[in-house]
Amino acid sequence: GLRSGKLGEQCEAVVRFPRLFQKYPFPILINSAFLKLADVFRVGNNFLRLCVLKVTQQSEKHLEKILNVDEFVKRVFSVIHSNDPVARAITLRMLGSMASIIPERKNAHHSIRQSLDSHDNVEVEAAIFAAANFSAQSKDFAAGICNKISEMIQGLATPVDLKLKLIPILQHMHHDASLASSSRQLLQQLVTSYPSTKMVIVTLHTFTLLAASSLVDIPKQIQLLLQYLKNDPRKAVKRLAIQDLKLLANKTPHTWSRENIQALCESALHTPYDSLKLGMLSVLSTLSGTIAIKQYFSSTPGTAATTVRSFDLVKLAQECCYHNNRGIAAHGVRILTNISASCQEKDLLPLEQDAVFGLEALLVLCSQDDSPGAQATLKITLTCMVKLVKCRPHLSQSVVESLLTQLHSAQDAARILMCHCLAAIAMQLPVLADGMLGDLMDLYKLIGRSTTDKKQELLVSLATVIFVSSQKALSSEIKTVIKQQLENTSNGWTAYRIARQASRMGNHDMARELYQSLLTQVASEHFYFWLNSLKEFSHAEQCLTGLQEDNYSSALSCIAEALKSYHKGIASLTAASTPLNPLSFQCGFVKLRIDLLQAFSQLICTCNSLKTSPPPAIATTIAMTSGNDLQRCGRISNQACMKHSMEEFRNLATRYGDLYQSSFDADSATLRNVELQQQSCLLISHAIEALILDPESASFQEYSSNGTAHVESEYERRMMSVFNHVLEEVESLNRKYAPVSYLASNTCLCNAVIALLKVPLSFQRYFFQKLQSTSIKLALSPSPRNPAEPIAVQNNQQLALKVEGVVQHGSKPGLFRKIQSVCLNVSSVLQSKSGQDYKIPIDNMTNEMEQRVEPHNDYFSTQFLLNFVILGTHNITVESSVIDSNGIVWKTGPKTTIFVKSLEDPYSQQVRLQQQQGQPPSQQQQQRTAYSRF
Repeated sequence: GLRSGKLGEQCEAVVRFPRLFQKYPFPILINSAFLKLADVFRVGNNFLRLCVLKVTQQSEKHLEKILNVDEFVKRVFSVIHSNDPVARAITLRMLGSMASIIPERKNAHHSIRQSLDSHDNVEVEAAIFAAANFSAQSKDFAAGICNKISEMIQGLATPVDLKLKLIPILQHMHHDASLASSSRQLLQQLVTSYPSTKMVIVTLHTFTLLAASSLVDIPKQIQLLLQYLKNDPRKAVKRLAIQDLKLLANKTPHTWSRENIQALCESALHTPYDSLKLGMLSVLSTLSGTIAIKQYFSSTPGTAATTVRSFDLVKLAQECCYHNNRGIAAHGVRILTNISASCQEKDLLPLEQDAVFGLEALLVLCSQDDSPGAQATLKITLTCMVKLVKCRPHLSQSVVESLLTQLHSAQDAARILMCHCLAAIAMQLPVLADGMLGDLMDLYKLIGRSTTDKKQELLVSLATVIFVSSQKALSSEIKTVIKQQLENTSNGWTAYRIARQASRMGNHDMARELYQSLLTQVASEHFYFWLNSLKEFSHAEQCLTGLQEDNYSSALSCIAEALKSYHKGIASLTAASTPLNPLSFQCGFVKLRIDLLQAFSQLICTCNSLKTSPPPAIATTIAMTSGNDLQRCGRISNQACMKHSMEEFRNLATRYGDLYQSSFDADSATLRNVELQQQSCLLISHAIEALILDPESASFQEYSSNGTAHVESEYERRMMSVFNHVLEEVESLNRKYAPVSYLASNTCLCNAVIALLKVPLSFQRYFFQKLQSTSIKLALSPSPRNPAEPIAVQNNQQLALKVEGVVQHGSKPGLFRKIQSVCLNVSSVLQSKSGQDYKIPIDNMTNEMEQRVEPHNDYFSTQFLLNFVILGTHNITVESSVIDSNGIVWKTGPKTTIFVKSLEDPYSQQVRLQQQQGQPPSQQQQQRTAYSRF
């Protein structure tokens, strides 16, 4: 390793450090590793120093975990006094890379200033790199170096290529208004003094970045860029202006005035170059999806309102819709779509038609071409179609017809994207779905027997659209066609993906058959058990599709059959889990489903028992005279059963809430599914309370349908309609027949259970696939060498418990939600007492503390002071939970436990022993305290 005498082995050891940091990202290792690297940097040759520099730059987010910063900097900084300019240059780059942890080190600032005057080009370039990094971090350094940079840029002795490298430093001069203002003035002078292409490009871009950071000068910057775009004849400068305008359109669309957009439209209308027109339209299409478009169309007071079609932006978009350049046409239709979606004026009808015609033309053009450019344009087109159909449902019929017509002649890559688009439209507007089925089935039969990846993908996409389109159960004909195609292609992964989609859409009979066929095609027993569990779950849900209203005995037998399959499935699912993939969400979701089915079964049994032993005719009178409303249910056993049922459903709702809170990485559709299960439990408990137990205090408000505004899936749509129907039924019974007869209430409850179970359960994406992965790793100090061994603490002292943590991400961090802060909860419980058995105040027996910390570069640390006054063994539990950017708390874990043994301090022990032996403590000993010993 590093101690080897061979240079190659030393270099290999150095470059392996970043992987080590990823594996153990805690300060104790990182600190010692960086000190070792600093030693190598101090005594090694320039190649080793370069390796250390690269490791430092790769591990930038771990730098703040260095504990001995002074020692680390001292070892690195010693090389700045070398006679070798290359060694000094590498040191300057090293200091620049460490700027985040040493922003105010004056010796580093001084070295950078000195090196800017060096005669060696390598050293000067390194000094420029370091100056840029320090300017970004330190206000003092930025203010001090600004004049120096200004002199060098304006100095005649400075070569032009060096000036081009110095100018970008000015983008960091945004720490205060005066500094930003002086930098802007300098850049303004440079733009006019040095009109060469390279200088104008670098200066304008620095200008834009400075404005974007300081925020105050953005409108001026937009005007300046538009001026260059209009007046400067050089294409390179125009391209740079467009690029910077795009940056400002993304960052601050609200600062764009109507005049700015108008100027951009005029430039786009008059330019003869397609490449520039494409860039300008890209900026306009970005702006068209923001608040800027409403500002553009709002008529200013005192001016006559003009029609939408007379605006230059609309003229430009209509002109570009049928352009021979695909990219320009795509941006044209995107602008029209965004205008149609965001502006609600009456004269928009022709504009909508223009958008539809433009989209259809692009669809025909791109679906015949499988080049990457055509596919990218097609994605934009299809996204616009979905957006247009969502906000203008009356256009959906023509859009769907054009998609179905084009499906037959399109390339396979285009067909896949078009299927995704059709599925999205069918989810939003289920009325269109039935009309698609015939065309889709014809196409499914026509797909060849090729086993290429595109064909396999197309089979899955088409099957998904078919499942979405067939709102009710799949017909036997559809099943036969899908199975025949799968037998022909014989790709197990494709069959599994189709089965997974069938489970998501609630087509459980199809899913069961496909899982069954795949059982013998997998390589490991874990996969076998996973598929077997899915097969059993699908069979269980299939059993519930035969439920009928008012037939309660068959309902009980169906639920019993489903529970039998679920119990087999959960056993398989447990066998499929591994330490690396524990399947905790899947197991939790299925266990809750089992308990829910058992609760439903128990409720139907209770209702049936009420029918066989109804309450006496005078039950209502007894209830009124005794003041106990439960007497209306008749016998004590019936009352207890109903109350128990209600509590069980409430308990299930709480457990669904806990499952929701523990699923930080789940997609929104999965979370909505869990929420619907929770609401169904609350609904039944509410119905029991409103109809039988306590009609007066039961409230309908908290269960009102507040989520129907935007329904995402067919499953949610059907569940919401059941909720609304049950609530209306309960409310009307309470209104018409107060108090409600036991017979009517029993019928209502049983029908509600059957209606909920008749909606086929949807197994959402997170059940099969984890797109986002987030975990927290905690380290506690002090920590014992052996986990079962307690840490010794004297009872008159406090334990300082340091909690450090690292947030670990998968391949797509922050895909659904991001961590804002981590909430750490520390609690201690007395496990066993070793002292005298006397009464102890409760406050002294436990510690309960909570702190919120914001992770920086995925690392956080904090400390807790804990009291252990009571002698004995205490159990300390540290639990972490996550707070996302919306302020929602997620119980992600982990939970870590350590043991502390509270010991009596020696002086108190000595006094106690003397008292036990009957010797009064001496005068000198009486005056001693815990502190006087030191």
